[in-house]
Amino acid sequence: MYVILVYDIVTDDTGKKILPKVFKICKKYLTHIQNSVFEGNINLANIEMLKCELKQYIRKDMDSVILFTSRDEKWLSKEFIGVEDDKTSRFL
Repeated sequence: MYVILVYDIVTDDTGKKILPKVFKICKKYLTHIQNSVFEGNINLANIEMLKCELKQYIRKDMDSVILFTSRDEKWLSKEFIGVEDDKTSRFL
């Protein structure tokens, strides 16, 4: 499954401590493409693990995480305006 994840953490004193933890969790499962945006292919089990880990830190009344899912990346089109830095196209 192809996922685009976007998060918004309120940067109060507590949020400043949560933000690096959320970033690290997301980076463990997906590719960081821009500020609070991640994307990549991930199986259902890992999506559930990702959500479970994020729920430990996300404050339901202040923060948000949005997951856009598709069966496959080929069903999405990607258009860049400005700097084109397609980090997902770099394979080792």
